[in-house]
Amino acid sequence: MHDVTKNIMIVGVGGQGTLLTSRILGAIMTRAGYDVKLSEVHGMAQRGGSVVTFVRYGDRVYEPIVEEGQADVLIAFERLEALRYAHFLKKDGVLIVNDQRIDPMPVVTGAEQYPEGILEDLAKTHTVYSVDAGDEALKMGNPKVFNIIVLGLAAKHMDFSKDEWLSVIEETVPPKTVEINKQAFLKGYGL
Repeated sequence: MHDVTKNIMIVGVGGQGTLLTSRILGAIMTRAGYDVKLSEVHGMAQRGGSVVTFVRYGDRVYEPIVEEGQADVLIAFERLEALRYAHFLKKDGVLIVNDQRIDPMPVVTGAEQYPEGILEDLAKTHTVYSVDAGDEALKMGNPKVFNIIVLGLAAKHMDFSKDEWLSVIEETVPPKTVEINKQAFLKGYGL
């Protein structure tokens, strides 16, 4: 094992499955023998508010929080959230984005505009991989599994094998949803 701590950040909007995703990440890292620290930071508590999860792993991890400019992988379940937290990425970090738009309250009320061209702008300064996971999940017949599709895409940029991921998903998701979640993971992994 290497003693370098790796930092993963998951950002999204309340109700997007951030928690399940971070539980799967925590489980795969613990199983691989790493020391793991998970911490969740909620922005606005209401539905539609930002939810940020930090997952850090290494031989010994002391601090649960990822500093700006330190994330190896940033997983964003929504475009604006990707933009909002991109400054946490390392220079050579990877940004995995679900190409979906969810208007935050200020946009809904008309106080602010939703920015155009977010992914194009982020791609100028970062390595960006995007997927319309909502659309892919709909094609699979279960819109809820979009977060696992995004995780599948992100998994290619981490140190664990496909089989390790599938086995942890099997143990972590509700029993009735094991098959669809494995399919969703493989869909993202194959992109």
